[in-house]
Amino acid sequence: QAEAFWLLRDSIASAERALGPALQHDISVPVDKMPDFVSHASAEVEGRFPGTRAIAFGHLGDGNVHFHVLAPPGAVHGEWQRNEGRPITSFVYDLVTQWGGSISAEHGIGQAKLDQLERLGDPASLAMMIAVKRALDPGGLLNPGKLVPLAPREMTA
Repeated sequence: QAEAFWLLRDSIASAERALGPALQHDISVPVDKMPDFVSHASAEVEGRFPGTRAIAFGHLGDGNVHFHVLAPPGAVHGEWQRNEGRPITSFVYDLVTQWGGSISAEHGIGQAKLDQLERLGDPASLAMMIAVKRALDPGGLLNPGKLVPLAPREMTA
């Protein structure tokens, strides 16, 4: 029974790929808000971006969720993400923030979310990250532009 469960869980990604292009969001919201968030966010995304379909799966019981938005039928992979991805992702992240969640759950910020971190991140937390980066790497030599978006530009300017 456990093997059947994991087979089902592990098949989600390939089943989703077969449906067409998708935007993937690794997010978290407070556990007690998860059911309402998924219901609300799915309806909001699908209402605002006609033809899309929201799919939520993953670690819902610990507050982390893979919230993916499938493209409308007929959308071209790559092209749809480039043209439609930014406004949809910003909308999803705005919803997450409104619900007291984080735009990053288990996979971290990475390069893809730096602009969203700057836009939605807590200014005090960002300032603290920059201060730590400056203290440990005053020359901005270690992994520039990867972890703290503002520090390398300010330090090397």
